[in-house]
Amino acid sequence: MQAPKIEYFKSLDSTNQQLKEMATERSIAEFTSVVADYQTAGRGRQGTRWESTEGLNLTFSFLIKPYFIDINNQFEITQLITLSILDVLKPFGNEFRIKWPNDIYSGDKKLAGILIENNLKGRQISSSIIGIGLNLNQVTFSPDIPNPISLCQISGKTHDRDTVMKDILNSFIKRYSEFATIQDPIQLFDEYYANLYRNRGMHSYRDENGVFKASFHSVKPDGHLILRLPDGSLREYAFKEVEFVI
Repeated sequence: MQAPKIEYFKSLDSTNQQLKEMATERSIAEFTSVVADYQTAGRGRQGTRWESTEGLNLTFSFLIKPYFIDINNQFEITQLITLSILDVLKPFGNEFRIKWPNDIYSGDKKLAGILIENNLKGRQISSSIIGIGLNLNQVTFSPDIPNPISLCQISGKTHDRDTVMKDILNSFIKRYSEFATIQDPIQLFDEYYANLYRNRGMHSYRDENGVFKASFHSVKPDGHLILRLPDGSLREYAFKEVEFVI
């Protein structure tokens, strides 16, 4: 396979948006990537904002064509990319976890966020754009950001953005290609679940009715989280319907 094409920009509204526009204008190869020194309108899931100081962190997006993943199993893409990022991070420590559904945490602090936008055609996902924002070398954050941390703060050294980006992309390509061949969703889910933040014990959460205690019961194939309350009853949540109290 040829090396993925990577396009670099000084500043963009959003790497996801730039890649979407490129894909609309012409046919682009799988794993084509867009990297920006700075995003003026970086987004997380459901419109949440990703804030990053220019030149210090990693903001990039890449395109895939996951024809082999049924639309009912879109969450497999989330599992693949989060585990790929952990592959790259784990040499720097053992505290990295996936905060459901797709944030990357070190301890109780947020290191990275992911935005996946799928383009559906019939029963297939014709293309997906995966956007990643990773706090790399920033050490001072706005007080408006509740719990950020960077890889520099964790490791005690600065990191080359291009190297980390290519490491993540290569890790994803390896996992993605193996999954396309083997198609073992149970093994993929088990690895994802084993790396989830708060996947053991009782913790505090908040929904529209207030704060409550619960433990993880499972994550459904569509990505919905099922929590078990102390009385044994279960509650199911889509993203943004429940908040982790940290």
